Amino acid sequence: MNYKILTKFIKNLFFNIENQKEFTQLSKNIRNYKINLDIKSKQVEKKIIEIEISLYLEEKETGKILTKLIYSTVIELINLEIRRELLEKIILIEIPEKVYEDMRKIFIFLFQSSGFKDVKIDQNVDFRKLYESRKIQ
Repeated sequence: MNYKILTKFIKNLFFNIENQKEFTQLSKNIRNYKINLDIKSKQVEKKIIEIEISLYLEEKETGKILTKLIYSTVIELINLEIRRELLEKIILIEIPEKVYEDMRKIFIFLFQSSGFKDVKIDQNVDFRKLYESRKIQ
């Protein structure tokens, strides 16, 4: 293993339903929203990298974000001579695969606790496939 996870935490959480009308519209028109993922990383110290994975619900037409969860994972690199391609795979595939289920559970809990009973979020995301499609573009 080229890294170890030091910590994982909810870095930011945004959940906004302004009123009952918005709640009702969301309940009726949930198909007009899409779930998106975004991954960012930054070097904190020489061997320490913070990886932020955002999971958010966005209105398809307007791009308005209704809910956003930013989940942070801090890793320590064991081998500083790690190749760039391997580091990209750790950041864009391995870490997201390790934390996605926790993020999914938090996201579902928020919606179910807010009165939405049938929230559907993919149980699995193929981060390797997303990584490969990113390389092609």
